Amino acid sequence: MYCGEVGRLVVGVTGASGVVYAKRLLEVLKEKNIETHVIVSKTAERIIKHELEMDRADFDKLGRYCYREDEVDAPLASGSFKIDGMVIIPCSLKTLAGIASGYTDNLILRAADVTLKEKRKLVLVPRETPLSAIHLRNMLKLAIIGVVILPAMPSFYHKPKSIHELVDFIVGKILDVFGIEHDLFRRWGTELYE
Repeated sequence: MYCGEVGRLVVGVTGASGVVYAKRLLEVLKEKNIETHVIVSKTAERIIKHELEMDRADFDKLGRYCYREDEVDAPLASGSFKIDGMVIIPCSLKTLAGIASGYTDNLILRAADVTLKEKRKLVLVPRETPLSAIHLRNMLKLAIIGVVILPAMPSFYHKPKSIHELVDFIVGKILDVFGIEHDLFRRWGTELYE
């Protein structure tokens, strides 16, 4: 049930390397009993199979409600469907360009467009390097209108000892955007107060 605080998020998973970030985010949101509406692109399905060695059915178990990118009649394609925000993780630069240009030919792009028009939080987690001037221009265009561009750039000040800790840092930063409490990483300066 939608409850006014962070209770319902849309999570888009697109065709970029780094689906481990989406998997971990969905695990944490499930632990926190946050209702998730997950949209997985066709390309992301292939990357999930390759990088996580999971099939789509197993990945879908991480979300409460799951959709295909061609389900443009899904509830989240309408602004009347109340959500607290949307995360696209990983966000392909093709998807980022589509959002920046208002091109909504699939459910991920439509849900992002709805999130913007309804003035809800939209977080994009691009995972690509290097970035061209076109990519940076699209990111700037979106950042100017309030989209949070949160590249998958983990920190090292908390002295991570595993890939899992690097992934948790990015997931924790996403949770911070939505004001969701967590202890996924050690915050800078906290050792001064212990």
